[in-house]
Amino acid sequence: MTESVTIGPDLARSWLLVNGLHTDRFQHVGEADIVVLDIEDAVAPAHKEQARQNVVEHLSSGDHHAWVRINGFGTEWWEADLKNLAELPGLDGIFLAMVEGPEHVIRTAALLPENTPIVALVETARGITHLPQIAASRNTFRLAFGLGDYRRDTGFSDDATTLAYTRSQFTIASKAAGLPGAIDGPAVGATGVALATSAGVTSQFGMTGKICLMAEQTHTVNEILSPSIDDMSWALDFLAEFNAEGGQIRNGSDLPRLARANKILSLARSFGMTPPEGYHHFPAPSDTYHC
Repeated sequence: MTESVTIGPDLARSWLLVNGLHTDRFQHVGEADIVVLDIEDAVAPAHKEQARQNVVEHLSSGDHHAWVRINGFGTEWWEADLKNLAELPGLDGIFLAMVEGPEHVIRTAALLPENTPIVALVETARGITHLPQIAASRNTFRLAFGLGDYRRDTGFSDDATTLAYTRSQFTIASKAAGLPGAIDGPAVGATGVALATSAGVTSQFGMTGKICLMAEQTHTVNEILSPSIDDMSWALDFLAEFNAEGGQIRNGSDLPRLARANKILSLARSFGMTPPEGYHHFPAPSDTYHC
């Protein structure tokens, strides 16, 4: 069972990109944890000013809130994007495209109100080589993988094994810098089993969010990137057993199990999730498995 809750950007699973030209879609966002109005890659150069103006009008009153994906540092639109968006009451955060070094994030933050969160969207081989420095910048809120542009830059396929090293780097850099989990790139056009498989890869590599390109994708992404019923039931069973035996560490496997159980239940509470009444967990997890 899932209650309706507000998910903060630190835990957000589905990040839905909405084309800044399509104002009719600004309110039709499915079950997205975060809506990102896009005035970068989704918009042709000739229409960027119109898309920006649409977003400014939408966020000006404070009645509507969203993140905005802006054009990358060094482009002809970057500074104008920031000058027009910086003081909008409905601006929740910035998705910064084409980040290739920490200075891109630092320069962007300098043109925004203090503490405006910035997701650094890393999309090139050059950016990947600087991931630790980008993550360590005090202005970086979270890392995101610009999968499509990265594949164009490198010539890599979309195979999970081919991209394993790259995805691992996002997770390692995020963890080392104390950031929330990284946001994975989208599964373009995917629904059903294909989308679930793609979101499963996201989860397998320790990434805790995923870019969505269609509102229809948000439910599946949220489901795959949340604790499963089995996870929640195991956590409750383990804690009940652990507390019944005095709540003392009994052996080396108790510490990782305790950490895993607490993390599962904390996430479940944040996502408004509870296991169905009467559900029982049967399979025992590996001692070495960490959620």
